[in-house]
Amino acid sequence: MEQEIEHIRKLYPKAKMIGIADGAKTNWDFLGPHVDEQILDFYHVTEYLSQASDAIYGDRQQQRKEWLDGHCSALKHAPDAATQIILELGDIDTGRWSSKRKEQLTETIRYFRNHQHQMHYARYTDAGWPIGSGITESACKTLIKQRLCRSGMRWKQKGARTILSLRALVLTPQRWSQFWKKIDQYGFS
Repeated sequence: MEQEIEHIRKLYPKAKMIGIADGAKTNWDFLGPHVDEQILDFYHVTEYLSQASDAIYGDRQQQRKEWLDGHCSALKHAPDAATQIILELGDIDTGRWSSKRKEQLTETIRYFRNHQHQMHYARYTDAGWPIGSGITESACKTLIKQRLCRSGMRWKQKGARTILSLRALVLTPQRWSQFWKKIDQYGFS
């Protein structure tokens, strides 16, 4: 992956490198040094907002839906919405709540605080950047999981790297033709 990132950097030295992932620390440990901008996957954030709406409104489905829709929209379109949501959630009186509801709200606040610097969705969408990792996740499933995770398969790193390189070539027509041009030009070693 690092080789591919460096290859892209060489081809497009002025390109802004954007990393999009969920909140897992390992994602950001890897992506951090390679990207100019970090974006927390919007879908994952909305799961936490949904959790907060469950805690706040419980079975009151209409109020829950209105709150969730409004906050998702604000988060996507309003500058500094993440900060406003953190403040709003922190001001909620949870004194009579069950421990489960309190934990749901606390978990959402913690997630927002930890990733607030990656939640500038209004700026991202204004710049025309993607805010979701669904396309990448789908590509990983198509490219990697469907090929390497079949029943009974075991891979060493070298074998997996080789088979994934071939699979990427087959699934990407431009790369496939580039590959064969190189073979025609330089031969196979």
